[in-house]
Amino acid sequence: MITDGLLNLTVWQLVLVVLGLTHVTIVAVTVYLHRCQAHRALDMHPVLAHFFRFWLWLTTGMVTREWVAVHRRHHARCETAEDPHSPQVLGLRKVLWEGAELYRDAVKRSDLIERYAHGTPNDWIDRRLYQPYSVFGVSLLLIIEFVLFGIPGIAVWAIQMVWIPFFAAGVINGIGHFWGYRNFQSPDAATNISPWGILIGGEELHNNHHAFPSSAKLSSRWWEFDIGWMYIRLFSMLGLARVRRVACKPAVDLAKSAIDIETVKAVITHRMHILASYTRDVVKPVAAAELCRSERHCRRLARQARRLLMREEASMDESSRNKLESILKNSQVLATVHRSRKQLQQVWDRTASSQEALLASLQQWCQEAESSGIKALQDFARGLRSYYPAVG
Repeated sequence: MITDGLLNLTVWQLVLVVLGLTHVTIVAVTVYLHRCQAHRALDMHPVLAHFFRFWLWLTTGMVTREWVAVHRRHHARCETAEDPHSPQVLGLRKVLWEGAELYRDAVKRSDLIERYAHGTPNDWIDRRLYQPYSVFGVSLLLIIEFVLFGIPGIAVWAIQMVWIPFFAAGVINGIGHFWGYRNFQSPDAATNISPWGILIGGEELHNNHHAFPSSAKLSSRWWEFDIGWMYIRLFSMLGLARVRRVACKPAVDLAKSAIDIETVKAVITHRMHILASYTRDVVKPVAAAELCRSERHCRRLARQARRLLMREEASMDESSRNKLESILKNSQVLATVHRSRKQLQQVWDRTASSQEALLASLQQWCQEAESSGIKALQDFARGLRSYYPAVG
């Protein structure tokens, strides 16, 4: 079947065109808007940056300053009533299906733009074209695609119009804070929707991002794939981008055996990795050992206990708190592990203290952990001595 329009494409060729056009838009959002402009994780060549800025105006009508301001507000007030699009507050259905409306409501607030849009483009073309005539871009796109593809070009345009509002505003902001797996216990509900970040440019790895907002790379585990990072590496090779920050695990020096200021810096700088290690190396084996003695369904109990022991009590509902309290009452070992985890978090919560106070606090934590009689906790505390901060 041959369609109308100057290009005279077949149906399958049109499908490929749609996938290609929407993918460029996704790359523009994740690499330019999100990682470069909102979080300053990389610098981009002015030519490439302006191409993405123009492309987003043309294909979505979005203005860089507005998008960045809304996203920074989201991070600053995540999962609160002041978060522009939290499914934990507004409900998953509303954020998933009305994400674009929530975005438009947020950008109407002039104080939001003034407070959170600093450092974003506000040049002549932005003030005279992109900001006041955002609807003109998508209207121009409709005309171009009608001329190129004929009547089917209207369908191509319509798909482009719903692609970002659904996947970025709906799926990432909605499902990405409601369902999935978590590598890190970030102080919010962010989850990784999928370990293979291809369809939405790597944004599927949303928990990783909330744990390390200023990292240009969103993948963390060896089996995760971030296609946005692949493009950033390509742009870097071509001299079109320069990576500023990437999340790193703490460096390890096995010859280092004393808790010193370098250890304190590592604990504070790499706290998300350290907390994840604590969950993997302490909570998981201890929960399995404590709950798998006689119950046939011990694996399920251990998984439930792990999830509860990993969560912040402030984010739990009453039922979860009661379950956690019951688990801790029935196991002094798990109660010790849980208390030690909270005490370790308090070390990096005291960043306003002097270095000497932080050092004394960490030394005391390690001493108590090593005298706990819990092998997994003792091994973790000894291993902590070898950490020092890595440069990201």
